[in-house]
Amino acid sequence: MRAVIVDEGTLAAGDLDLSPLLETDARWQRYPKTAPGQLAERIAGAEIVLSNKAMLDRELIMANPQLRYIGVLATGTNNVDLEAAREQGVAVTNVTGYGAPSVVQHCWSLILSLATRQGLYHRDVMAGRWQSSDSFCLLDYPIMELADKTLLLVGYGELGKGVATIAKAFGMRVVVANTPGSPNQSPERPSLDDALGEADVVSLHCPLTEHTQNLIDARRLSLLKPSTLLINTARGGLVDEAALAQALRTRSLAGAGFDVLSTEPPRQGNALLAGDIPNLILTPHSAWGSREARQRLVNIAADNLKAYLAGESRNRLV
Repeated sequence: MRAVIVDEGTLAAGDLDLSPLLETDARWQRYPKTAPGQLAERIAGAEIVLSNKAMLDRELIMANPQLRYIGVLATGTNNVDLEAAREQGVAVTNVTGYGAPSVVQHCWSLILSLATRQGLYHRDVMAGRWQSSDSFCLLDYPIMELADKTLLLVGYGELGKGVATIAKAFGMRVVVANTPGSPNQSPERPSLDDALGEADVVSLHCPLTEHTQNLIDARRLSLLKPSTLLINTARGGLVDEAALAQALRTRSLAGAGFDVLSTEPPRQGNALLAGDIPNLILTPHSAWGSREARQRLVNIAADNLKAYLAGESRNRLV
């Protein structure tokens, strides 16, 4: 069988062991990245295609009747036309659960950095302000103690539960809101609007859907206390970025830590990339990227493919 990995570079695979995938009985072709105009040529004749972000749309799937298996090297599958795959009898799998420890760790790094104002204090030390101070310490920026504060989670899957576990170790009160549009509504959980006003930290862990697009908009930002921190390690489209920039500028929100933006990479500019926004930490969608998490992704993707070749169903979407 001919097998193709069309965007291996998205895994930053230089420090990974790819042998669990490559030891399968197939003739592998591997590409660091594939532009849209190159996809048709590169997957022509392939029975197995692995892709992280490259778009496998209806036209490509229908043009390749030999295609039998698409392995998505991620959890999200918006880059594959699942209905077209179903019509063509193409199996589609994805990878779940590989990044939770890494993302939970990253989420807490954002919370702790904002709560302790580490970036601002480090900046002042490097600028010589501590060295020239007449006091043994600098306390120019308010530090939030997390004990007895309220963490509001929007989304309570594996990631939300992992964040909650750490919050309890800090002595925080954990509240889980009903996410609009989610099938997992609970009468024991408050609505998002009711919960926002009590939160000291809000952390987003829900998927991006038609119900959650701009979930945190100007109106909901206005419901937050001025001392609240907003964390997003889920999807950029969950938050109205222009409204958030304004809330931070006017200090109606204490701080925000984001690992995601609505368009990635943000080549066309983004409201949050302006240089005058206080107490904002942005990281480049790197929360998932520990070596351990990326290796788990490879291992799970290999297990998915081996299961398919053995006639078994594992992480099958189609």
